Amino acid sequence: MTDSLFTPLRLRGTEIPNRVMVSPMCQYSAEDGFATEWHRVHLGSRAVGGAGVVMAEATAVSPTGRISPGDLGIWSADRADALSNTVEFVREQGAIPGIQLAHAGRKASVERPWDGGGPIPEEAGGWETLAPSANPYPHPEGDTVPTRAMTRDDLDRVTAQFRLAAERARDAGFGIAEIHLAHGYLLHEFLSPVTNDRDDEYGGSFENRARFPLEVVEAVREVWPDDQPVFARISATDWLPDRPSWDLDDSARLAPLLAEAGADLIDVSSGGIHPDQRVPESGPGYQVPYAERVNEATDAAVGAVGGITTAEQADQLIRNGRADLAVVGREHLRNPYFTLEAAHELGVDVDWPKQYERGRFR
Repeated sequence: MTDSLFTPLRLRGTEIPNRVMVSPMCQYSAEDGFATEWHRVHLGSRAVGGAGVVMAEATAVSPTGRISPGDLGIWSADRADALSNTVEFVREQGAIPGIQLAHAGRKASVERPWDGGGPIPEEAGGWETLAPSANPYPHPEGDTVPTRAMTRDDLDRVTAQFRLAAERARDAGFGIAEIHLAHGYLLHEFLSPVTNDRDDEYGGSFENRARFPLEVVEAVREVWPDDQPVFARISATDWLPDRPSWDLDDSARLAPLLAEAGADLIDVSSGGIHPDQRVPESGPGYQVPYAERVNEATDAAVGAVGGITTAEQADQLIRNGRADLAVVGREHLRNPYFTLEAAHELGVDVDWPKQYERGRFR
């Protein structure tokens, strides 16, 4: 039988009820890293809307790993506890709650997008950023944030921070841990020659540049429950064809290594490493070919994200074997009930929340 959008997906001992995932999307609405009512309503409403996986936004493993002061954090037990009621509510709706563990690297210490997104100087509450090499992110405003190349101690410390964050997420009840290796943040910065010019065992060759990200995946997998999956989000390409950079061939080469390190699903996005990137016109499913290529290179499951906006489009993505999971971002911002409406459009009978039965499509 051909898999469809409403075929359950089993990864390890976890059964995801359908193939729709709410993409991790930063809300910039935390208070000193603590989740607020905004997060509970935002994530909870997408679970009510029928998504199989509800993935919380990039959640910093340390205070200096935040993109902005409004980012979620999980660098302490009380910050993890602040997410537990949201996790419980998501599970009560039948969805699997996930969390994206992240470190922003050299793209940290900036204002929230609606406050301009510019760098925050240290005297105004900003912080020094960490990166593979001491090359600041070139913000369009012309300002930069001080950036320090990571030492051996820094590498060990950040690995431990990811491990501890995974333990806290596990104890808070999350069912999936996704490791953020995309969009120009720290682990992507190690992968890409655009940002990694180290001359030690963590720089230079493909194998060396992949070493630290793979060590982090292994560290998370070691503490994550055996019956629950680990996801890894990657940028399939840097979109910088005019210089040495990370590209789709590299991603296809990395995918089986991520699986060997413990990733059960590769979540395929793209871009973010440098403002000079040349992004193709972002039409419907514009990144799906990247997911398809990665899918051909690994036995791990694969998620496709980017321009997925309709039920038929998401369903065909699964039916044609291009990916195992439809990762839906902006459409979920417009419509929290995308999955319930998709079931109706595709003629699939799914359970609705009893409170909403009166509004069910007939």
